[in-house]
Amino acid sequence: MSWFTWSLLSALFAAATAILAKLGVSGVDANVATAVRTSVVVVFTWLLAYITRQPGSFQAFSNRTWVFLILSGLATGLSWLCYFHALQSGPASKVAPIDKLSVALVIVFSALFLGERLTWGKGLGGLLIVAGAVVIALD
Repeated sequence: MSWFTWSLLSALFAAATAILAKLGVSGVDANVATAVRTSVVVVFTWLLAYITRQPGSFQAFSNRTWVFLILSGLATGLSWLCYFHALQSGPASKVAPIDKLSVALVIVFSALFLGERLTWGKGLGGLLIVAGAVVIALD
């Protein structure tokens, strides 16, 4: 499958995640709810990694790879904790679009830190995402 197909599937599952999480976080501690969800993700991904593993999969990991994956994991955990707290007190239809402001931030960060080209299309698209999130949040 292409990156575009994987991206559409990611969006579909992220939408399902928002609705399911909103239903699941009602009346419980948001941090514990995040821990439960994270535990499921950990078990699921390790099972998938084991089943589909390639020979020498871990040998390709450099120290740099470990550092960035660990930092990415910490950022993911913090994002999920904040997301669950937001879902607990706000409507999913407003929380999810604000959370997706991450797309506009990725456009800026990828230009600043990864050297990716910032084009008019990316800039305009990012601004439209921000404008859409603001419009939805103010509704």
